[in-house]
Amino acid sequence: MNKSNNLYRDIITGIFFTTGIFGFMSGEFVLSTMLFGAASLSSNLDLNKAQ
Repeated sequence: MNKSNNLYRDIITGIFFTTGIFGFMSGEFVLSTMLFGAASLSSNLDLNKAQ
């Protein structure tokens, strides 16, 4: 288990999630839905399996 890869994935997931929250609060519902979907995908995909 590579810790730096998990750290980067956690940072990206957090960025997607927080920008999705801010987008939802500002009324950009389509953008926030896409950001929540990206956060969900980035947290559930295991990119190390292919290597």
